[in-house]
Amino acid sequence: MKYYIKTFGCQMNVYDSGRIANILQSLGHEATPTIKDADIVIFNTCHIREKAAEKVFSDLGRYNQIREERLSEGKSTIVGVCGCVVQAEDEQIWKRAPFVDFATGPLTYHRLPEILARVMRKRGDFVIDTDFPAEDKFDFLPENHASGACSYLAIQEGCNNFCTYCVVPYTRGAEYSRPVEEVLKEAKRLVSEGCLELNLLGQNVNSYHGEDSSGKERSLAYLIHKLAELDGLKRIRYTTSYPADMTDELINCYKDIDKLMPYLHLPIQSGSDKILKAMNRRHTSGDYLRIIDKLKEANPNIGMSSDFIVGFPGENEDDFQATLDVVDKVQYIQAFSFKYSPRPGTPAAIMTNQIPEKIKKARLEILQNKLFDYQNKFNQTSIGKIMPVLFETQGRHAGQLIGRTPYMQNLHAELSKDNLNKIVKVKVTAATTNSLTGSFIGE
Repeated sequence: MKYYIKTFGCQMNVYDSGRIANILQSLGHEATPTIKDADIVIFNTCHIREKAAEKVFSDLGRYNQIREERLSEGKSTIVGVCGCVVQAEDEQIWKRAPFVDFATGPLTYHRLPEILARVMRKRGDFVIDTDFPAEDKFDFLPENHASGACSYLAIQEGCNNFCTYCVVPYTRGAEYSRPVEEVLKEAKRLVSEGCLELNLLGQNVNSYHGEDSSGKERSLAYLIHKLAELDGLKRIRYTTSYPADMTDELINCYKDIDKLMPYLHLPIQSGSDKILKAMNRRHTSGDYLRIIDKLKEANPNIGMSSDFIVGFPGENEDDFQATLDVVDKVQYIQAFSFKYSPRPGTPAAIMTNQIPEKIKKARLEILQNKLFDYQNKFNQTSIGKIMPVLFETQGRHAGQLIGRTPYMQNLHAELSKDNLNKIVKVKVTAATTNSLTGSFIGE
């Protein structure tokens, strides 16, 4: 059968969708780029923000029209929902979209062969699996294969931090780190298949504590050192990190390992210590800024990215100003910022001092204007520099390729297709807030 997967949310979901595709391919099914042609349609979902969850149900509703058209042509479709929305919404999936055949959480999609078999044996019954299984899903997944020069590699899953706004501990479960040798084996295979850049993934990736072959727990810094030894691997990244888990050993990697890109996404969420405490974050703004100082000492060329939530319950003007002050001190080269939205089941959702939507909207606009200004300034300073760029996709215009610099900036240049999935030197000739333009210098 032909399958189509639509992915919502974070990079971990992108990785999970790739592994779901591995499963379907191992069963003999074939991907199709057109949802109307698909016999199996899977929505891999995110529940971090309210709009992301509602978008899933909206898209399901629109897809139902396509499903009905296929039925009128005598074609049946198996419709599935995977990921965090399933873990959070449970039976609500079927109640809101009764045409869905199955739903599985992010820790149980390795059971897809069994689930699909149950669906095909008894059409009309809703199959749901939201267990937190004792078995490790990675032990049951087919081999992960490189789909290009850049690959995601999940090394850690789940979270033990229980930030009061976040659903991850409830949808992804407790922290789990994959064994070192298992990670290295997968990395070696990806590199042998042409992967030049590995992006290590985890909900709290720098809390990684996987065991080595002797049973000793190892840190993310140790793992990065081992990965840096792989011939053929050119770039290493990791996301998403938690400030309290940024050890000196990991910070020193930015000084000692050239393959580790000089770019770090380190979410602070708020610059106010009062709000950070209410969020149950295990750091203060002072702690965070001291980490930034250490990182810049280790590598003066490092560029920082972050996440921000504005309008968290109890946030006043002084708290918001403290966030703006942190932005001015760090001068992020990229960032993601959002209005606080209550997630059912989290402590923050029932806090009494909720902020009016109008105030949240106004604060977000002020914050984003400041963040975009620093991002644009950094991009402008790139003009005239020669950078190694990994080109991954073709652009909208003929003869145009799109790639990424070491700082995760999108860059487009006029280049032949021969440069796809290669790292080449490019001179930056122009910049906007969101992208760079460059000209080819050489390999």
